[in-house]
This record gives sequence, structure tokens and C-alpha cells, in this order.
Amino acid sequence: QVQLVESGGGLVQPGGSLRLSCAASARISNIYAMGWYRQAPGKQRDVVAYIITGRSTNYADSVKGRFTISRDNAKNTVYLQMNSLKPEDTAVYYCNLIVALGGSTFWGQGTQVTVSS
Repeated sequence: QVQLVESGGGLVQPGGSLRLSCAASARISNIYAMGWYRQAPGKQRDVVAYIITGRSTNYADSVKGRFTISRDNAKNTVYLQMNSLKPEDTAVYYCNLIVALGGSTFWGQGTQVTVSS
């Protein structure tokens, strides 16, 4: 089955930057959507940003203008460039992929992002 491997999390000061990556275990020709979610302790998992293939790129209001999502189709990899980080961005970030044919959903293992001085 498809596995998503995340990397790039860590500890950063407010105003700093991090770049998350998520690589699929195999090439997938028909991806419906790929994106990022995050979950802080005691809170629900919320969408951060996602790309619906050939249709749209979407961001949560809280990250607009600061985060940029991108994909490298040849590598089956999605990235999240996070700039101007704030303490409230602290959470575990999860990669998500939805296959077009069949609609199967896959999740990454999660990577911790901590923004603190």
C-alpha cells in the first residue's frame, strides 16, 4: 500500500521558517488531492493547506500569506514552506493524500513543529 514519509519538522523561533516534505512510497498517476493537516494537544485535526489536482490550491485563513504548498509530481512529493512562524503554529503536522480512482486516503506519520523562543 501507499506510505507517506514526512520530514522537516523541528524547533524554531517565532518569525523563523521550516520546510516540511512528504514523499509517497510509489509513483501515483492519479492523485485527487494532497495536502497538510495539523493537530495541537487536546485539539482537533485541522486542514492547513491542500492541492486538488488541476483545480485549486487552498489554505486555512490562519496561514495565508505565510505558508506555501507545492508538489513535485515526478517525485510524488508534497512540500509545505512555512515562513513567519508563530507560536500558535505549534502542532503535529500530518501529510494527506487522496487517490482519484477509488478515493482511498493515506496519512503520514506526523512531524512535530514547535515555535518557541
